[in-house]
This record gives sequence, C-alpha cells and structure tokens, in this order.
Amino acid sequence: MNSLRLVFILVVLELSLMQGVYADSNPVDKVYHPLVVANERKVEWRFVARELEDKNYLAQRLAYGQAITERLIVEAYLSGERDQSDDYGLKGYEIELRYMLTEQGQYWADWGLLLEFEKQHDSDTYEITTGVLFEKEFVHTSLTINALLIYEWGQNLDNEMESEFRLQYRYRYMPEIQPAIEIYTGEDFIGIGPALMGVHRFEGIRQLKWELAFINGFNGEKYDETLRFVLEYDF
Repeated sequence: MNSLRLVFILVVLELSLMQGVYADSNPVDKVYHPLVVANERKVEWRFVARELEDKNYLAQRLAYGQAITERLIVEAYLSGERDQSDDYGLKGYEIELRYMLTEQGQYWADWGLLLEFEKQHDSDTYEITTGVLFEKEFVHTSLTINALLIYEWGQNLDNEMESEFRLQYRYRYMPEIQPAIEIYTGEDFIGIGPALMGVHRFEGIRQLKWELAFINGFNGEKYDETLRFVLEYDF
C-alpha cells in the first residue's frame, strides 16, 4: 500500500469517525509537523481568540520542550483560558510527546505520531489525545495533515470520544514568508481560512518561528471566527 492510499484512508476514516463522536471544544490549534530535530530545545507561546455569536473566548499556552532522542521530543504545557464571563485563569497541565516515524525525505512522505495527556487544574478531569501526522512536499509547497482522536473522562464529565482533523497547505515562498490555507474539522465544526508563517534562522539550530491564521467557521447560521498565533524559539 503506497502513501497516497494511506492518506486517502486516513481522511475517510476521520470523516467517518466524526459522525459518531462529539467534540465540544474549539478544534482550531497548531498544525503539527512530524519532523524532530536531534538535541533541539524550544519554548513556545500559543494564543487563540474565538468569537462565537455573542461570546468571546481566549486561550493561551506556554510550553517548554526538549528532544530526548533523535526521533522523540517531549513538551510540557501550562494552559490558561478566559471564558464568556471574562474570568481568566489556569486551565490545566499537559505533557506532549511527538515521535518521528520516518526520516525527512526518506520516503514519499514524512510520518509521525502524537500523544498528549492533559489534566484540568481545578478538577479530576483528564484528556488523552493520539494522532497521526503526515507531511508531503511538492516542489515549493507542503501538505500537512493531522488526524487526532481525543478521549475525555473524569469528575462531572461523561466519558466521551472526540475526533479532530487539521490540514495545512503551505507555499514556501521564502523562509520568512510562507502563506498557507488551513482547514479544521470536528463534530458540528468545519473551518477554513488563510494563514501566514515564517522562520528566521540564527547560528546553528537556533531559530524563531511564527504562525498567524484566521479561521472562519461554517456551522449553519452561527457566527464563528478564530484567530490563532504561535511564537516558538528553538535552540
């Protein structure tokens, strides 16, 4: 079975899973790439602002990560959130593992795996996320796909399975300027919008990355817009 067939099966499986599971959170977030750089360390800040009808949500994440092998990187997150009542505070803690299955350019496409574990700050509520990461380069463009399954359980929460799908098609105009289109899906959510990102490289493996995207949700008559921003420093 070649990689093109695997991508097709991945997309069909994700769409079928969305028919029977429930995702009550905003699926718009970072699109993960499978590449892991040996010995890299990173600090990252994520910002997501969502306007849903007459409600406004704000979420932020602060993370530190370090590659512990040539293929595996571990990141620890603190996340905060402001709800529609304008209450802002610490939401939870998260550990994330990203594993590079194939060397970059070794095969027709690059593959990776994602595993996340999260606990809410003020309750015994937990979430685990598993996913497949795919990336294929076409001359000056790159296609990146994340297919994720999320399981939630704990205090005052019915155990439930969710699914999310993220797609980014990026034009590598130059390292500092790379326009893209992003697509996100979840239960009762389909979003699409433009993105702009870039990387500024310093000496060695040090580099500064940034991403900015504006996603418009197409969910019936509901007004749904999300702005996401990522700033990451690798060293």
